[in-house]
Amino acid sequence: MKTLIATLMIAAPLVAISHSAVAQTAPKAKTAAAKKAPAVKKAPAKGKAAAAAAAGAGAAAVAAGPASAALGTEELAVAERVHKGRIACELGAYVNVNADTANPGYFIVDGRGFKYHMAPVKTSTGTVRLEDKAAGAVWLQIANKSMLMNQKAGQRLADECMSPEQQQVAEAIRKNPPPSLLDSK
Repeated sequence: MKTLIATLMIAAPLVAISHSAVAQTAPKAKTAAAKKAPAVKKAPAKGKAAAAAAAGAGAAAVAAGPASAALGTEELAVAERVHKGRIACELGAYVNVNADTANPGYFIVDGRGFKYHMAPVKTSTGTVRLEDKAAGAVWLQIANKSMLMNQKAGQRLADECMSPEQQQVAEAIRKNPPPSLLDSK
């Protein structure tokens, strides 16, 4: 009986707190719905020419990529270090990394079967990292190679990708390998 009373004494305030939290969040949801912009009425199309112009405008918006937020100075510094152009990868694959002219600091990364609009991300290690958060894609670039991963699918799309600069570093590492961390001298 004492256990039951103790449990009720502990559970009653928790239930009251949870109900008050739900009551506080419910009005916020209602006000957010009330603040939504009213629906825009579309004018009736005046013919095939107007429909074609509207379709062309939509295609241009898709080609330009999604609206992008302005990048900070740290992200722009990362963007300056990205190797651009057609980059050869293992197994005959390739990746095209091109700057997005409409959005400074952003990149279009594409290849066989994929196309991503990527933004630079600052890392603690100095690795160049580009992300397309909507698609879950990540481009990682270190001194001697790069890799494209799809985190949502959990797979590598391209590995052992090397720009000419990275090929020089990889060759230097082959000729004069760095000392192993496990070697004790």
